[in-house]
This record gives sequence, structure tokens and C-alpha cells, in this order.
Amino acid sequence: MDKNYTFEMLWEDLDDGYQIYYTYVRNRYLLFKTASNCYTQKLLSKNPKNPQPKMTMLTLKRVKEMFPHMENIEYHIGISDEE
Repeated sequence: MDKNYTFEMLWEDLDDGYQIYYTYVRNRYLLFKTASNCYTQKLLSKNPKNPQPKMTMLTLKRVKEMFPHMENIEYHIGISDEE
């Protein structure tokens, strides 16, 4: 992803229905919008030494807090169960 990718661009992509794949604290996730100010974060990594919830509901505020630490951001159209 381009280093000039901003949070506002991410927010617009989520609003437009894109699914966002990213790495955060060594785990791979899928993020998509489920309702107004409600986003679903789905864990794609399987690391038994670092258990994380498989699905988490996030607010836009939390997504904004995480954004500076997201790595390897990719976006795709539609929602799928696996990467």
C-alpha cells in the first residue's frame, strides 16, 4: 500500500464497502463495515501462542487509533470468509 494512504482514505474505502486486510501486532486481520460507526475485525492468523478473539466489533474511534500501526494494508471488494 502507498505510504500516502491516509486514515480518511481508509474510512472512505470502508464506507464504499471494501474489505481491508492488514497486519497489526504480528496478526493478520480482515476489517469491514457492518453498520454506521460499527466495524467487524476478523482474525485471519492462527497463532496458538498469542490467542486473540476470532471476531471483534470496533468503533471508528478504535479503528483510527489502530491505523498508524497497521501494516501491509490491502483492500478488496466484497466480504469473504478467508483471505
